[in-house]
Amino acid sequence: QVQLVESGGGLVQAGGSLTLSCKVSGIPFVHNDMSWYRQAPGKQREWVATVTRGSRTGYADAVKGRFTISRDNAERTVSLQMDSLKPEDTAVYYCNTNPPIRHYWHQGTQVTVSS
Repeated sequence: QVQLVESGGGLVQAGGSLTLSCKVSGIPFVHNDMSWYRQAPGKQREWVATVTRGSRTGYADAVKGRFTISRDNAERTVSLQMDSLKPEDTAVYYCNTNPPIRHYWHQGTQVTVSS
């Protein structure tokens, strides 16, 4: 059974930090590029960051320099370290493969940044 379970969200003040984690099971993790995505209220889901099978990373312009994505193949986890958070980072954050697979979407984890 495929499961990508996000955790680590919460309420934080602007300028603060959070670390999100995604535990992956049921897919060949080491053979997949993995990404974080987010969906803010009233907006479409958007790509945030990717870590490739070879651990290369890429970031959306909105988060570049503030967020860091990483993976642990032994633990089958993908993490997103988020620093210098802004109110516009408020969203539900999801992990998935890149490109995303529709039936891999899970419930996500809510991040709320207060001003």
